Amino acid sequence: MEIKIRPYQIDDAPGILEIINYNILNSTALYDYEQRTLENQISILDEKLSKGFPIIVATENGIVVGFGYYSEFRFREAYKYTVEHSVYAHPNHLEKGIGKLILENLIHLAKVQKLHTMIGVVDAENKGSIEFHKKFGFEIAGTIKESGYKFNRWLHSVFMQKML
Repeated sequence: MEIKIRPYQIDDAPGILEIINYNILNSTALYDYEQRTLENQISILDEKLSKGFPIIVATENGIVVGFGYYSEFRFREAYKYTVEHSVYAHPNHLEKGIGKLILENLIHLAKVQKLHTMIGVVDAENKGSIEFHKKFGFEIAGTIKESGYKFNRWLHSVFMQKML
């Protein structure tokens, strides 16, 4: 079936929550420990939208199979042209090009908003995500060692940057 990309709607929140909670429990894609509630996830998404940042979803047969967004990188005014993005695909729908479609759209939207640079923060163990980002012109800007602790081990954060 065809993957479609469109703006987030509140009805997408349960599908997004399923993807987020899977990653919280099973991966180092998120450094959270506790699963989120639907109310908490909606609040997080609403905050991004209220600040003018996009959230997009990938659907297949009307079902959310991935999503992505970007929002502020840091909270000081001088950082307003820099955003940090996130891209997620449902674990049952990997290798379908969902991440590619989402990231292409996010890059386009960031350019439309006249942003200057995008940052991706990737766990150093996630070599696939690092290589994925490189295909879109992201470069490794640095690594912060032992910046997170999850699954009884220290994790390193790789900062990847794309100039728009």
